[in-house]
Amino acid sequence: MTRQRANASGFRIEHDSMGALQVPADALWGAQTQRARDNFHISGRPMPAAFVRALALVKAAAAMVNGHLGLLDPPRADAIVAAATAIAGGAHADQFPVDRYQTGSGTSSNMNANEVIAHLASAACGQPVHPNDHVNLGQSSNDVVPTAIRVMAALEVRQSLLPALTHLRKTIGKRAKTLDSVVKTGRTHLMDAMPLTFAQELSAWAAQLDSAQARIEDSLKRVRRLPIGGTAIGTGINAHPKFGKRVAKALVAATGIKFVQADNLFEGLAAQDDLVELSGQLNALAVALMKIANDLRWMNSGPLAGLGEIELPALQPGSSIMPGKVNPVIPEAVCMVCAQVIGLHQAVTVAGQSGNFQLNVMLPLIACNLDEAIGLLTNALRALADQTIAGLRVREDRVAAALARNPILVTALNPVIGYERAAQIAKRAYAEGRPVLEVALEDSGLDADTLRRLLDPAALTHGGIQAAGVGG
Repeated sequence: MTRQRANASGFRIEHDSMGALQVPADALWGAQTQRARDNFHISGRPMPAAFVRALALVKAAAAMVNGHLGLLDPPRADAIVAAATAIAGGAHADQFPVDRYQTGSGTSSNMNANEVIAHLASAACGQPVHPNDHVNLGQSSNDVVPTAIRVMAALEVRQSLLPALTHLRKTIGKRAKTLDSVVKTGRTHLMDAMPLTFAQELSAWAAQLDSAQARIEDSLKRVRRLPIGGTAIGTGINAHPKFGKRVAKALVAATGIKFVQADNLFEGLAAQDDLVELSGQLNALAVALMKIANDLRWMNSGPLAGLGEIELPALQPGSSIMPGKVNPVIPEAVCMVCAQVIGLHQAVTVAGQSGNFQLNVMLPLIACNLDEAIGLLTNALRALADQTIAGLRVREDRVAAALARNPILVTALNPVIGYERAAQIAKRAYAEGRPVLEVALEDSGLDADTLRRLLDPAALTHGGIQAAGVGG
């Protein structure tokens, strides 16, 4: 790449292997970035900041290793490391304009980084730093971009998603402890079922999140395997034999995450199955979150004509025409997040199998969808914890009244009077709108003390055979 002075029109002339073209005078990028900027007018959205950060971390690690191996002179190596580190810290964010819908290998974004870093490093060290010969030394877009995606995903999951997931799980656990003695009607098929405590109901949510976290952490074991050092097709052409392992080690030092060079570099370039797997675990988390959010919506429904078991924090007016209406806005927003994440995963699934032979050619799509899914889920987890579950109030009077009328409590009488007689009592109690206990006193042949013990909702939450010791 060669550079000329800016002309009077506010542009300068840059050259690459395809010839010369104009670049804005104040831009840090060069000819290849400008070509991509001119070619890809598709979404108007550049690659995510988290991807740029990860890409810069890879460039810094690569320059550091090439310097230690004696392949880069110290002034150039130090200048590249400094420039890349600044970019990883958020500097020069406006210098990465390439649309996310670009060449499938992400070459345009790789060259964008190479050119910006070369521009900054050249000014810092006082000698030419070439984007390909120096910044991209020992690398190819084909191994750098999939490496950067894995670094991005691992960083975002560790630093953002897992802390948010833990926060929601702990918030649910705290609320469960305060509701351990509150018994409510269980529901299957949206119909009344046997009783359980609020703590038991919330424990299912916490367990879902715990399982989701375990699955995500297990997926990271494979995401941490980096294909760096594979260069063009996985053979490592033009890279020092020690380059890949040392870059992975440098990234460990920079991030605290246990990256390693992948055992099979061909897999890391040609297949993105580990990233599809991680996306799948985000998809599963979205499924769990949607279930939790919809449970909250149902429990909050009413407040008079619905279930009305809980009252969620009133955050904003719920209607432009109905005064006093308040809606479960956070659970609704969370459900939309979950729908979007599920859709993003379907796109990642298609992208994961898109490519031929030695290279996947939908890498930018995988990067962008993982970034969006992780960000959406992180924010949704915290919103659900802090703006919904932390402040929900149980309407214990309404819960108790519904529980007393629940005809399904008669299930506890099955071992004593049999299913058929118990069913008759349940039907009569429901038809007459009377508590099961009243009808059972008239029809079961059991005394009041026995029935109170057998039909005690709190005792029924512990399971087992309630009829033990009855009838001699």
